[in-house]
Amino acid sequence: MLWLKALHLIFMVTWFAGLFYLPRLFVYHAMSADAISNERFKVMERKLYFGIMTPGMVATWVFGVWMLADYAWVAYASSGWLHAKLTLLVLLVVYHGYCGVWLLAFKHDRNRHSHVFYRWMNEVPVLFLLGIVILAVVKPF
Repeated sequence: MLWLKALHLIFMVTWFAGLFYLPRLFVYHAMSADAISNERFKVMERKLYFGIMTPGMVATWVFGVWMLADYAWVAYASSGWLHAKLTLLVLLVVYHGYCGVWLLAFKHDRNRHSHVFYRWMNEVPVLFLLGIVILAVVKPF
């Protein structure tokens, strides 16, 4: 069971790191003006999204559901904090999807947002992560 928790945490950290770093790449990509830099950003963004973030997200969910099943889902099913935490995780999946939309916009040179927009969007996962950690540790309801 400890290995299961460890793998879940490893993949969760991997996914969250990507969620923090990809919008930061978008900030720099939106600020770049030359074609060589733009192509480099496209490669880095694609590798981060498809090679690290998406596998990390899938593995986080797989190991998380596995742990829920092992820890008696029936006992947790009535826990309000767990439902709130899962809601925040679903919102992170939606955010992950929006990162994919922005990735495609950059890929096809159709970005319509400024670097300031991506700076703000870079903070969104922090808010979700704070909520998830507080809910998991404090279990307020």
